[in-house]
Amino acid sequence: MTLITRIDPFRELANLFENFADGSGKDQLQAGTFVPPVDIYEDDHNVVLKLEVPGISEDNLDIQLENNTLTVKGERKFETEEKEENFHRIERRYGSFVRTFRLPNTVDTEKVDAHYDKGVLQITLARKAEAKPRQIKVAGNGQKTLQG
Repeated sequence: MTLITRIDPFRELANLFENFADGSGKDQLQAGTFVPPVDIYEDDHNVVLKLEVPGISEDNLDIQLENNTLTVKGERKFETEEKEENFHRIERRYGSFVRTFRLPNTVDTEKVDAHYDKGVLQITLARKAEAKPRQIKVAGNGQKTLQG
């Protein structure tokens, strides 16, 4: 069964204050002008994060993993080809951002892959072998066998 979690602004605000209290959310408040949206999901083998970062080159993305905390930093620079006074409207966000994610202990921090395609940064974190679900088959006479 797949479970989709919708964004609850009050929960997100509470998480931000909780992270701010322990120091991990401070960078997000100081980050700049935008925060790219992220989808996080997991399967039997991986935890996957997908961040929308269109208009940001791979050179302007920085991914770091330390003490089970994943930090993604980036910057979308304003296009200087046109003079700012020539614009009628500027709705796109520019500047730097920082997103931090506390990872579960089930993630193998040695097996991380990052891929950038069409404005989406996908970070795949492998789950530790002992954290992967195992099927237990029931044998006759009440004995159980372990499959894995």
